[in-house]
This record gives sequence, structure tokens and C-alpha cells, in this order.
Amino acid sequence: MSSGCPPQSPAVAKTEVPVNGECPLLAATFAYWDNILGPRVRHIWAPRGEQALFLSDGEVTFLANHTLNGEILRSAECGAVDVKFFVLAEKGVIIVSLIFDGELKGDKNTCALSIILPQTELAFYLPLHTICVERFKHVIRKGRIWMQKGYNIISVLSSEIVPIMELLASMKTHSVPEDIDIKDTVLNDDDIGDSCHEDFLHKAISSHLQTCGCSMVVGSNPEKVNKIVRTLCLFLTPAERKCSRLCKADSSFKYDTGLFVQGLLKDSTGSFVLPFRQVLYSPYPTTHIDVDINTVKQMPPCHEHTYNQRRYMRSELSALWRADSEEDIAPDTVIHTDETFTPDLNIFQDVMHKDNLVKSFIDEVFMLKPGLSLRSTYLAQFLLLLHRKALALLKYIEDETQKGKKPFRSLRNLKTDLDLMVEGDLNIVMAFAEKLRAGLHSFVFGRLLQERDVLMSF
Repeated sequence: MSSGCPPQSPAVAKTEVPVNGECPLLAATFAYWDNILGPRVRHIWAPRGEQALFLSDGEVTFLANHTLNGEILRSAECGAVDVKFFVLAEKGVIIVSLIFDGELKGDKNTCALSIILPQTELAFYLPLHTICVERFKHVIRKGRIWMQKGYNIISVLSSEIVPIMELLASMKTHSVPEDIDIKDTVLNDDDIGDSCHEDFLHKAISSHLQTCGCSMVVGSNPEKVNKIVRTLCLFLTPAERKCSRLCKADSSFKYDTGLFVQGLLKDSTGSFVLPFRQVLYSPYPTTHIDVDINTVKQMPPCHEHTYNQRRYMRSELSALWRADSEEDIAPDTVIHTDETFTPDLNIFQDVMHKDNLVKSFIDEVFMLKPGLSLRSTYLAQFLLLLHRKALALLKYIEDETQKGKKPFRSLRNLKTDLDLMVEGDLNIVMAFAEKLRAGLHSFVFGRLLQERDVLMSF
């Protein structure tokens, strides 16, 4: 880094965040456009721990100012958040910035929430980019309300920036590898039931596929938890595996919104407290697997999950808007009710629907000789079958609805024509199709949100 960077703006506040291990994030910044002085950095968050590259406060300020250059003529609809990705090769860093409008000191300003990483971490960060951006977008919605009311936005932003730093640090050491050896999974056992009960394995894989490949695995034995995590990750793409995390042997990570599969260790009392809000904000419904008592539970399907998620987000933002002071509602408080919506805190339910697809696969894969590549090839064939079924389902719906111009009213015919009469099989194929065409569940099952995107008004 060049030492000739301009000095930082006077009175730039800084928060040092203690992080275990190496945090790939160099810094996070909140900056705004001052109509007289130009871009100004208001706050810097820097991890305190092992770092491969160190930036001075002056260098961080210089880089953060770069994100607002050219935004003076920004024209965007109210509530819009623009995501910009800068690669500054001459500085050896990448900057991800979220540009939005907010009120500071009674004036409307263009603001930027940014994170700075070394360019060498580009391949590590890219699979996690969507997770970070979606989490930052919602905290910006809350922050804009805080700014409108004249409160301190820094505490709101800190409530998401600190967990993101912890997430990136944990993924650096415990992310699931892109290539998984089937020998490290349950599917390499000599006989079905060697590592876990046959019905438990069937339910775990089936529910995992029904919830779009999103699962949390909890237990007291880290080796057992990680074996199930690796097994479930066999059914994910290499990119999705990079967004999955093994459990820590000596202590548990916190639950993180947006990961596909994550292993979580129970505490000394044999329990693990799940944060309701973070679980509900997951992009897909989630399967809960307890390897200690062999239970599998799942959240409602995608259309219900999205509906409940958006209503809770709106309720949360409305409660923040009604708050009379900063002390009335902490930024991360769970909103239990409002005039129109009471969330169901018991969001996990038993796996109700049986399937034939996963049951047949498990029965057949354990007939093959273990320890060879044959089982891996058979797994790849099974995933290809599900992918082709999902494509066929999409084409069927496109034809029946003239590519979305008409409502879909032929679910019974679809199940018969595509041989998906078993409810669990339909759920699995629908989940695969949802990842190929977002919003499919809402279109087919008709539980659409009536308003355009109510969150845009915050």
C-alpha cells in the first residue's frame, strides 16, 4: 500500500471488533456525501485479530471516499439500494459498496456502506457475496428509519457488520470443501444404518432436498455432526458447498442467516438456542436435524416462508418507525406482534410428506460396494435425474400458463403427467425448480404478496 494517501477526515470514529482467528475483511466503513466537503467517512469498523494485510485509518478513509465518487448525480427511486463492486488492482483490494439515500442532520444525503477485502480473497468472497449483500440491505432499511428519526445509525449498522466479520472469519477456517470425498460421509457405510438409523437418514436427506438444500445440523458430538453436514453437502453444487460450514470442535458458532448447511454444537446443558429472527430471514426454508435424538423437522415450503418472512420484516420496520426513542427498541429485538400480524414462533414442523425418490436412492446406493467411486457416480446420476425432472416441471408450467400470462390451474394434471403423485416427490422437484426459477412456489400455489415490495417504502 502507498503511504502517500491523504490523511483521514477529522474525528472519524473507529470501532475495533475482536474476531477469533484470521478475518479476511480489512475494514468496513460508513460514508456520506457532504455537499460542501464532498465524500466524508463517518465510521470505520476494523477487525482486531490475525490479518494478512494491514490498512492504516488514512488508507481506509481514502478507499472509502472512492466509493462515493460519481454519486453526486445519483437518481434512484425511494428506498433503492445500489450494490457496486470495485476492484482496485493498484491498491490490491476489492470494495463492495451499498449506495443508498438517507437523512443526516436534516439533509438528504447519498450514503455508502462498504466492506474492504484484499484482492487475494476475491475467490473466497464471491460465493458469499449474495449472503453479505442481502443481510446488509435489510440493516440499511432499519438504518434509514433510524436516520429519519435523527437517531444514531452506527449502532444499527454494527448489529450486522460485527456478525458478518465473524461469519467471514469462521468460513475461512471451517467452510465445507468444494470437493467432498464420499468416504467421509454416511453414504460410504457398509450397510444402511451403520452410522445412523435408516429412517432418520431418509428423512434428513428428503427434508434437506425439500427445503432447497438448506439445513442446520445440531448435536453434542462434533464428528457426528460434521459427518451429517458432509453427507447433506453431497447434494449441493460446489458453489453452494462454499456457502456451508462445518461445526467447531471446542465451541459452537452462532447460527448464520444465508448459509446452506451449517453444523452447530450444543452447549454443556445439551441445548442450542436458535434466533427466531435470523432463521426466518433465511432465503430458503430450513431443515432442523438433531443427531443426538435423531429428529428431523422442517420449515413451511418456499411460498409460505417468503410470505411470513416479508410480513415479519414489514412488522419489524413498522415497530422501529413507531419507536419514540432509541432505547424503546434495540435494533435486533424480535417483534412479537402488531395490529395485523402475529408470527408463529414454532416455525419448525414434522416432516409430513413421504417420498419415493430418496427412499429408492438410499435403498439402491447401499446395494453397491462401498469404498469405490461407484456410489459417487450413482449419486451424480440421481442429482441429474432431479435436475431434469425440475426442468421438465418448469417447461410444463410454462406451456400451461403461456409463460406466465395465465394463472396455473393444472396441479393435479402436472402430478399425474410427470409422475409426481407422491407429495414428497413433488416437494423435492419443486424445490430444485425454485432454485432455477425463483418465485415458482408463489406462482403455482398462489400465495403472492399483494403489494409490490412493501420493503421498498422503508
